[in-house]
Amino acid sequence: PDLLILDEPTASLDPAATLALEQLIAQSAQEGIKILMASHDLGQVRRLAGEICFLHRGRLLDHVPAKDFFNETRSAKASAFLRGDLITED
Repeated sequence: PDLLILDEPTASLDPAATLALEQLIAQSAQEGIKILMASHDLGQVRRLAGEICFLHRGRLLDHVPAKDFFNETRSAKASAFLRGDLITED
């Protein structure tokens, strides 16, 4: 496929299965398949993401290269998320 859409693909998997699936995802991306993946696992996002779209309540708050997201996010809500805060307000 040209596009692979994944929603929390490693949820509830053990570490060995997670590693195997992450390797498959990374290989697919290297082969030119565009990957659109939803994840709350920041470690996994750091390992796999090339760019990040940060959504909150259905609104796009950040769309930046992964390195920029982790080093200098633009939105206050994304910064709060990275600190581990629970974001409850709109």
